[in-house]
Amino acid sequence: MKQSVPEMFGSLVFNDALMKEKLPKDVYKALHKTSKYGASLDLDVANTVAAAMKEWAVENGATHFTHWFQPMTGVTAEKHDSFISMHSNGVLMEFSGKELVKGEPDASSFPSGGLRATFEARGYTAWDPSSPAFIKDGTLYIPTAFCSYSGEALDKKTPLLRSMEALNDSALKMLKVLGREDVTHIDTTIGSEQEYFLVDKDMYMKRKDLLLTGRTLMGAPAPKGQEMEDHYFGVLKPKVAAFMHDLDEELWKLGIPAKTKHNEVAPAQHELAPIFETSNIAVDHNQLTMEMMKKVADKHGMACLLHEKPFEGVNGSGKHNNWSIATNKGENLLSPGKKPYENLQFLVFLVATIKAVDEYQDLMRVSVASAGNDHRLGANEAPPAIVSIFVGEDLERVLKSVAAGKDLTQGSKSEEIDGATVLPHIKKDNTDRNRTSPFAFTGNKFEFRMPGSALNVATPNIVLNTAVAEALDEMVKMIEAAEGDDFEARVRGVLKEVLDDHKRILFNGNGYTDEWVEEAGKRGLFNLKSLPDAVPQLIVDKNIELFEKHNVFTKEEIVARYEIYLENYAKTIHIESLTLQDMVKRDFTPTLFRYMNEITEEVLAKKQVLETLGTYELSVLTKLNDASDAISAALTKLEDDTKKAEAMDDTLTQAKFYQEVILTDMDALRAPVDKAESLIPAEDLPYPTYDEIIFALR
Repeated sequence: MKQSVPEMFGSLVFNDALMKEKLPKDVYKALHKTSKYGASLDLDVANTVAAAMKEWAVENGATHFTHWFQPMTGVTAEKHDSFISMHSNGVLMEFSGKELVKGEPDASSFPSGGLRATFEARGYTAWDPSSPAFIKDGTLYIPTAFCSYSGEALDKKTPLLRSMEALNDSALKMLKVLGREDVTHIDTTIGSEQEYFLVDKDMYMKRKDLLLTGRTLMGAPAPKGQEMEDHYFGVLKPKVAAFMHDLDEELWKLGIPAKTKHNEVAPAQHELAPIFETSNIAVDHNQLTMEMMKKVADKHGMACLLHEKPFEGVNGSGKHNNWSIATNKGENLLSPGKKPYENLQFLVFLVATIKAVDEYQDLMRVSVASAGNDHRLGANEAPPAIVSIFVGEDLERVLKSVAAGKDLTQGSKSEEIDGATVLPHIKKDNTDRNRTSPFAFTGNKFEFRMPGSALNVATPNIVLNTAVAEALDEMVKMIEAAEGDDFEARVRGVLKEVLDDHKRILFNGNGYTDEWVEEAGKRGLFNLKSLPDAVPQLIVDKNIELFEKHNVFTKEEIVARYEIYLENYAKTIHIESLTLQDMVKRDFTPTLFRYMNEITEEVLAKKQVLETLGTYELSVLTKLNDASDAISAALTKLEDDTKKAEAMDDTLTQAKFYQEVILTDMDALRAPVDKAESLIPAEDLPYPTYDEIIFALR
């Protein structure tokens, strides 16, 4: 009998309800204290939890367990061990508290940015009790942090947890200043909208570039793209609908609250959005979501593409990071209420976020930097590379009143929208939406729209949490130092001062225009167009000081990540360059030469029979010959420049060379290849064309 959604949801998760049922009360309380407040965990407690967890896992068909972690590759890692233990009376299924709490994977084979040498192999995984264990593919998965033998964080989870602790401490200080003694804990919450492409698996397997790099490195545009605007929110194709149905069920079993699904703007592009969760769990769940998308797609004869720009000429994919702050009382600190001007608590946290994003706009840009996302940011499909904040007309008036030190007198123009008589009156939200804004306030949260679809969203949230913690700390000091008996007046005076200093980051207009780029420059905002432009900001003094002050990163951990950013960027484009060269030399040019020979024979045959050269055939042959010559020259340059890049030692110099020279060379090679491709019959080409692969699913 098929399970209902409530029965299915979380059925493969060792969640709070199960722990309460299977653990002794004192053990449950101790574990709850650890997961919520970071208290140390006694080994006896760990042993009891491990026994209950193993019993439940075995009942549900698990034979192995794994410490599941997030190294700095951006994806997850796992090593599986069975529950079996050899005893004199045979094999037993055992799982100890020590095995639950600690694992020892090899730390030298993951990116470490110099923190680990090849011969220094030992690393540790440590159980994260705040993120529940789950069963997948007959294995008990235990979410863990990952560090080196000497204690440096080698993962995404550890600094995320640190940043959450930093923001919790700073927010509680501010709330105490505001008279909120009742709040004892805050959490940041995330809802990550995930965009992706679905393509036919057989066609995917025939595209070497998609297989090796995640994006098409060549390919003439299809006669139709997204210009008809008919795919967005369109009727789901049967194969896509079946995939989405199965994906929802797999995610629900894992306790992932998948909520919304629809077609996105580009053909073959789709989106899934979950309900908000605590940041740490939300990040884990997004990593799982991306994995399950690929697995479920494979079962349906499709491939799921998570690259930010798999196809040239149509929109790429992002991952909108919806971020807010919630108290242990269930209160959203970014909820304006009915009268935001009078809601002092809301204004303080809103202005603190504005201050944080302005002061650390460079870090916000670094947090979403990748070779794939560079293709997307700044195009008319994603926010520009310039960080700015959209607050909407109503909140803009509120903030202007605060900045002017004057009461808000003018109300909203209209609170309702009137349609036809038969339609209900619709209450307007307090902000519009601005899809060109990188960081937009959308009712009771901020939507960071710059992250790319393949990104681990821990990174932007680490930056955001830490920057807001710093802003709150500084504002606490300002409020405490302000003079006067009227507390509210003192707070409003601080808000005015902060807004005066950081109003440059506020922009409600069209971020796609050249005028905004010019205006942003006048305001002193960063325009870091590529990863090599952005990443050096990670190691400037003010940013190192920020992370060190809040114990999120040590200087060594920051420098390591700087090196990893640059190394990954160079390696990514290097692989793309070699793949493009290989496809052109081994796949495309043999096809080109065969077709040119066919046309040549046709021209000569017509000359012999009709004593005239075929005008059309000759024009096609001439175009193909011109393309062939251009391909030869461009291919030679790309090969030579790639060898130069390989010989470079300095990581920043190398990354800049890949960005400025190799990508340019690749574009120069692609242009004549695409031109020639458009003249060759599709059945002769060694790979599926854009129109075939993008529009194949039915």
